[in-house]
Amino acid sequence: MKVGDGMAYLWLAIIVLLGIAEAMTVNLTTIWFVMSGLLSLILSFFIDNFMIQLGVFVLIGILLLVTTKKKLQSLVNERNERTNLDRIIGMQGYVIEKITKKNAGAVKVDGKVWTAVSDHMIPVDTEVKILSIEGVKVRVEKVGK
Repeated sequence: MKVGDGMAYLWLAIIVLLGIAEAMTVNLTTIWFVMSGLLSLILSFFIDNFMIQLGVFVLIGILLLVTTKKKLQSLVNERNERTNLDRIIGMQGYVIEKITKKNAGAVKVDGKVWTAVSDHMIPVDTEVKILSIEGVKVRVEKVGK
């Protein structure tokens, strides 16, 4: 088929559809085939053989997917900002309601009151560090332990 027969339009349609699919899923899967589609689009201006174009599309798409997906995902994941909840992990606060091994207490961290648990008894007005968030409670430990 020749460019005039619509091969460039076919590759352009494939690129647009795959781009939309990637935007909707954000799984970093179809983006590689968008890139290989661009290469096949360019190739369609020089080579009229659809099977060669399709072969380049499939091979380059799979090659890009296999060789670069993990690296790009790690870069994308590194840029994720912490949520408001995650932000308090590592912060210090103070106990406003006594925490015992068997009963949750309360701590104030970053101006907010949280239900808190600990493996040890912690009295009121003790400075604590937030270790983790477990559901709607925070796990804490005494500072300078």
